[in-house]
Amino acid sequence: MKAVASFHLFAVLATWSIADAFLPYWTPVPSSVSTTARFSAVATKEATSAESILTPKGSRHSWEVHKFGGASLATAELYKTVGDLLVSEASGKDDGAVPTMAIVSARGGMTDQLVKVVDSALVDFELAKTVLHEAVEGQIELLGELAPPEITAKIEANIRNDAHDILLLVQSLRMINTVPPVTMEVVTGYGEIWSAQTLNAYLQTKNLPCEWIDARPILMVQSDSAGLGEKGAASTGGVMPLWKETSDNLATWWNTVGMERGMLDCDYKTGVSPIVVVTGFVASTIDGVPTTLKRSGSDYSATIFAKLLGASRVTMWKNTDGVYTADPRRVPEAFSIDSLKYDEALELAYFGAQVLHPSAMVPCIDDSIPVYVRNIFNPAFEGTVVQGRSPTLKETASSGKTFNWRAKKGIIPIKGITSVDKVALVTLEGASAIGGSSVAERFMGTMADNNINALIITQASSESSICVAVPENEGDKAVEALRSSFELELARSTVGSLSVNKGMSIVAIVGEGMASHSGISATLMTSLARANVNIRLIAQGSSERQIAVVVDKDDATRALRAAHMAFTLSETTASVVLLGSSGAIGKAFVKQLQTQRRTLIDELGVCPRVMIAANSRTMAIADTAKGLPIDQLNEQLGRDSAVVSDLDRLSEEIKADVNPHRVVIDCTNNDRVAEYYEHWMSSGIDIISPSRQIVAGPLDVYSRVCEAQHESNANWQYSSSVGSALPVLATLRDLVETGDKVHKIQGSVSGTLAYILSTFNEETSFSEALAQAVAKDFTESDMREDLSGFDMARKVIILARQLGIDVELEDVEVESFLTEDMAANENMKAEDLQPIDAEMKQKYKEAAANGHELRYKFEIVTETGKCRCFLDAVDKKDPLFRLKSIENLVSFETDRYSASPLIIKGAAAGPDLAAAGIFSDLLRLTRAYSSERA
Repeated sequence: MKAVASFHLFAVLATWSIADAFLPYWTPVPSSVSTTARFSAVATKEATSAESILTPKGSRHSWEVHKFGGASLATAELYKTVGDLLVSEASGKDDGAVPTMAIVSARGGMTDQLVKVVDSALVDFELAKTVLHEAVEGQIELLGELAPPEITAKIEANIRNDAHDILLLVQSLRMINTVPPVTMEVVTGYGEIWSAQTLNAYLQTKNLPCEWIDARPILMVQSDSAGLGEKGAASTGGVMPLWKETSDNLATWWNTVGMERGMLDCDYKTGVSPIVVVTGFVASTIDGVPTTLKRSGSDYSATIFAKLLGASRVTMWKNTDGVYTADPRRVPEAFSIDSLKYDEALELAYFGAQVLHPSAMVPCIDDSIPVYVRNIFNPAFEGTVVQGRSPTLKETASSGKTFNWRAKKGIIPIKGITSVDKVALVTLEGASAIGGSSVAERFMGTMADNNINALIITQASSESSICVAVPENEGDKAVEALRSSFELELARSTVGSLSVNKGMSIVAIVGEGMASHSGISATLMTSLARANVNIRLIAQGSSERQIAVVVDKDDATRALRAAHMAFTLSETTASVVLLGSSGAIGKAFVKQLQTQRRTLIDELGVCPRVMIAANSRTMAIADTAKGLPIDQLNEQLGRDSAVVSDLDRLSEEIKADVNPHRVVIDCTNNDRVAEYYEHWMSSGIDIISPSRQIVAGPLDVYSRVCEAQHESNANWQYSSSVGSALPVLATLRDLVETGDKVHKIQGSVSGTLAYILSTFNEETSFSEALAQAVAKDFTESDMREDLSGFDMARKVIILARQLGIDVELEDVEVESFLTEDMAANENMKAEDLQPIDAEMKQKYKEAAANGHELRYKFEIVTETGKCRCFLDAVDKKDPLFRLKSIENLVSFETDRYSASPLIIKGAAAGPDLAAAGIFSDLLRLTRAYSSERA
């Protein structure tokens, strides 16, 4: 008997007509009366007092249509929010209320539940029953929170009856062991039917003229495909409204049900207007077969009814403040766009932006109806309006003017950046022997014959190669189809190869301003190159409103953010990893960053955000794109959220950061940290460091890291490694790059030894002067580095390598202050230097007797490559004679500066100046980031 009942339901669905949908609202007609007779009775009634729904009697306003998606209808509170919003919108302006229609989707998650009911019915009918029960009870429980029993009782009965019919229907599927597409469409459509009745129940509590419409007997369509379509697809699957039939059906409803509900006699002047709630998504064919507008097709429902009503506007209520410049989940800096042209919105939608479906915009384009996208949780915000058409290419070309987009300050030619994920590239190469036109014809014909969607198409002039981007799940199918089509040519090698590459994403920039501005492509490509994003395919639409590139899926988010920043759609941000943040130099740098951060933002348009802070024990990792609070940076290291310092994990975190501008600032001078430089720069991560572990380390390691830097185009800023904030290395690079020949470099670049040798005298011993330097944080953490001369020797190596001299530490002649025993003392303190106090005092007296000063100096002779560091007694003619206690000095003898050397001199001792040097390197780096926008 159950099987009989199920087939009976199929028969009912097959003969379902518009009159059946109106029966709940009309005077009952005996079942023996035919559908034609019942419909004739309706038509007679309508003819006696026909009113046009396009111009409701007494209203000074046209209809307004509002659409609400499942996310806006997930809970009872959200249904109340939607209902109250409709009442507010319908109350209108000062000149009267506004006739209002709401198009609603199913309750959040309901469609997926109903899909599961159908899918599971074939394999586990008990599971199907359970899922359906949960769906029904959830809807009824929600309904009970919105209205009293006298309103909800009938609706609850309707829902339970519907559930019974659904169960009979899906049970019958076991007999045929398959799911006909119409069955899936019928069952899933109930989500909207229940949702519309639920919202209408709440509106009834407001004592307003309101009613709900089941769109299936009203909206007649012609569909080229069956089934629901892909979730989130940017197409409604070839569904076309039958305008005349639908318009007639809607007029009939208005003059029957609408009349009975008092909607034709509203007093708009007193703020009373009709609110009609319509099911989105569902429709019927002209033969009365239930169908849908495909997944996410409620937008289409809204624009169809807006056209039918001659609406003044359509509002799509979302949970964001309109259409964004990019997906804010992937580009945190994205913001709401004020306005879009229909053409721009179409391009954005085609390339994956979850804005409006391309098909959904067509009815509004036809009648120039503006579409607003607004936030249901922030209704006071205007959101985004989509209206108007972009100029045609002919109209743009007729102006005869092209401007570089950067020349027009404040004008941004693109509106948004979007992406399509899960893409594959199908490539046919080496088909020149066949002939280009023949290849293209057969290639695209094969794709069309096999229903494969080509998202982007490019054809090379050389060797007649063709490459198309297709949905990833169609990649293998495309290759097999093409392999069959070109089987003979592949066997004869007249076609070189056929391949598919998966794991790709399309990134596209969209905007009508692109058609009349130059430099757009250059800006996009430069930004992607700077972000170390490899481009696999490039295409510009014939409309000149979009440029699309295909990149690896793992690079897609970085590409989106890079492009977003490059077109000044957002401030440029730099993700910073700060190592050694709790050390003396690290603390000083944090203090300077906190003070100067606003300057970087305001003057350079670059915002540094510390994403990771670490010391040798723990590290703090930001959990949002805003980064760690700079004013509490080191406090984060002691909190429960901090983790044990792990350079491997840190590397994974910074590599996973999708910001195109990533920089590690290393304040540690730790050889273990320095070992990661090559790995980081190979990944396109910039490095700023005063550390001399690599730049003055073994030559083979230094060369390898330099190669990694050049290959990845990463920045390696280490100017602060010599002279702290003094522009020593910058000056040397300028001399070399401008063609000057450097013959000799000499001076003193140890702030520690400059302080000690300027402070000690006959009254203050050498060890006491050292103790003072330690107290002022002038020395390295291991003071033997200073006193052995190795600290200065490493700086000499850095300078020499800038001149092309391949020098190692053992090649530098170094005079040390330490005895062998002292050099072996890992826990050296200042008092351990007392044994050399007498010797140093004697050297001081001898120098003073001749009017000289003791200085620890270095010398690099370019012609011989000789480098040395030594203690010298300098006379008054030597620039080092007047060197102050905290200063560095470097003298350059060059072809240009032969008569008088170029001298750089200034304070360079202490953590504050070292931090200032790091900040200067950060400033240089941010200028490079900023120049991408300039």
